[in-house]
Amino acid sequence: MTVLLTVVVLLPLAAAALLLAVPALAGRAAIWVWIAASAADLALVAWMWWRYDPGQGATGVVGNLAYEVDLRWIPTVDAGYHIGVDGLSLPLLALTGVLFLACAVWSLREPDRPRAQAALFLFLQTACLGTFAALDLILFFVFFDLTIVGMYFVIAGWGHDHARRSALKFFLYTFVGSLALLVGFIGLFLGSEERTFDMVALAANPPLTDSPLAAGLVLLAIGLGLAVKTPLFPFHTWLPDAHTDAPAAGSAILAGILLKLGTYGFVRIAMPILPDAWQRWAMVVVVVGVISVLWGAFVALAQTNVKRMIAYTSVNHMGYVLLGLGAAGLVGQADAEARTIATVGALYQMVGHGLLTGALFLLSGVLWSRGRTYAFDSWGGLARPAPVFAALLAVAAFGSLGLPGFASFIAEFQIFTGALQAAPVATVLAVTGILVTAGLFLVALQRLLTGPTAVPSVGEDSGSDDGDAGDVAPSSRPTEGGATATALRRRPATGMRDVHGPELGAVVPLLVLAVLLGLFPRALLDVIEPAAAAVAQLVAR
Repeated sequence: MTVLLTVVVLLPLAAAALLLAVPALAGRAAIWVWIAASAADLALVAWMWWRYDPGQGATGVVGNLAYEVDLRWIPTVDAGYHIGVDGLSLPLLALTGVLFLACAVWSLREPDRPRAQAALFLFLQTACLGTFAALDLILFFVFFDLTIVGMYFVIAGWGHDHARRSALKFFLYTFVGSLALLVGFIGLFLGSEERTFDMVALAANPPLTDSPLAAGLVLLAIGLGLAVKTPLFPFHTWLPDAHTDAPAAGSAILAGILLKLGTYGFVRIAMPILPDAWQRWAMVVVVVGVISVLWGAFVALAQTNVKRMIAYTSVNHMGYVLLGLGAAGLVGQADAEARTIATVGALYQMVGHGLLTGALFLLSGVLWSRGRTYAFDSWGGLARPAPVFAALLAVAAFGSLGLPGFASFIAEFQIFTGALQAAPVATVLAVTGILVTAGLFLVALQRLLTGPTAVPSVGEDSGSDDGDAGDVAPSSRPTEGGATATALRRRPATGMRDVHGPELGAVVPLLVLAVLLGLFPRALLDVIEPAAAAVAQLVAR
């Protein structure tokens, strides 16, 4: 069974190679190959989940490893093809499978170069799965950088408006961040007694324990690299442009999966391998998390563009994750149980945010396909012509603002409960972020769904990516709010097309899972809790 994880990681890449090697697999057939490969991959992850026992297996980075493979790769620096699954990585592998399958179903409505699009997303899926499965720092870095390359081409090739500029900005920011990450990894190698890049060995025998200054500098380098990817304030400025100009499926993967590579790196690498440094700088992590929470919420509230608003809420939600992980390092201010609860909440937040924000970005794609704009003032009263869209948007918004019954409520409740003992002032400040988030989502729902029904008018030459050009009509006013170069204006709606077919098939499962994890969290908590407890214990060494 050790080969199973390798199959999970490489299966999407094999499907991408098949698509490129067989030109006959074009059009919708290419999308169906993508759906089949993603569905098979998700089924294998589900099998791994069913067979995984958190209480059994070899001792790993933060507990018990399963499906482990360890092969020599670069022996001179003791870097290898070392992969495995534990309570940290398994939920994120499952999230990756779910979101990529949802995006594959969504893309049945996209006729634009489907073979290249499917191959690129499958390549990106392998890169994401490999990052979550990697137990070697060099292997982690390779997959981590491949995700940057894949998303760059997704934004540049299938985005709109200023797609190339936004893709370049995304690439430069995140690539420079990855270079800082590589410097930190080299520092861990040079500071270790064994001279290794193996995460298991480094966590068992942490490097630089006798050199606080060097450990702090290495943590700074790793933290900068991961902060850009997460992203955290003030390294988040690439995010709004990348999301606004990316296609809907690209935004769903960027927010739902790629941002988690940053937070996952904190809990997988920084905390267990640099426990002393994490303890010393934990309050800084908490402060950065709280600033990200408040900054993301208030800036999101000020947006006039739906997609930019959703993008800034990701900064807000990732701030909660950092608050929980930082609280786990405040050993002197909190007991072990509180620190474990905060860590559990942070891990749960990664999964819940991925599902809900992925759904929100896909729903924003409905607006773009119907009206070629994300501007709030170009829409209104959509609950009448598109009641299903309105219901799905309301469910996703209520879930994202932390309403009980959704995964986000379970996550944020545990983060605040665990962090309150260690950092009471910071936690109280972070709670206000929930109030602002609730306000901004309620205002967004009011502006989009209530009042006189109106949709934007765009020029006849703008077309539509799903054949909905009949929903819009020509106009002559300048563009605004993320529209194309064609002019916009509000006009009474005569029949905006409601969500249908692939759109429902992509969004509904994400929301159903978010509700199930909110009502029945035990299935996920049973996997996460042992790993979270192990992280808290390793940090407290």
